[in-house]
Amino acid sequence: MSEPSEEQIRQFEEQLKRLRVEDVLVQTLVTLVNIGARRLGLTGEPDTRDLQQAQMAIEGARALMPLVPGDELGPIRDALSQLQMAFTREAQGMPQPPPDAPQPPAGEAQAPPTPADPAAPAADPAAEEAERAKARSKIWTPPGT
Repeated sequence: MSEPSEEQIRQFEEQLKRLRVEDVLVQTLVTLVNIGARRLGLTGEPDTRDLQQAQMAIEGARALMPLVPGDELGPIRDALSQLQMAFTREAQGMPQPPPDAPQPPAGEAQAPPTPADPAAPAADPAAEEAERAKARSKIWTPPGT
């Protein structure tokens, strides 16, 4: 590999002068979300599936979210939310919904699954609340919502 010419170095320095940190943060977030989707096998490439790598991508993206200007967060927040839901399904061994299944609007909670037997007695309310609190502690909510 040859050394870069002085002209190439000058061009690179000019690009660095125009580059904003916010742009790098946004691109990094997008990259992490895309890698997370690949590692969950959501891109149709099952040999790339790695839940540990997907979790790391999600956690990295979550750590960077507060540093990105709010006006650029909407689409990234939605994509990260979808990735987190897919990760949760994969980690719990739940099947993926079909691609043509309607997606709930961003920020809208999904209804809990109904019990298989409606005639079954209700569970202990205290145990149900403890289970809900446990589930809420695992749900990431974007700041400012």
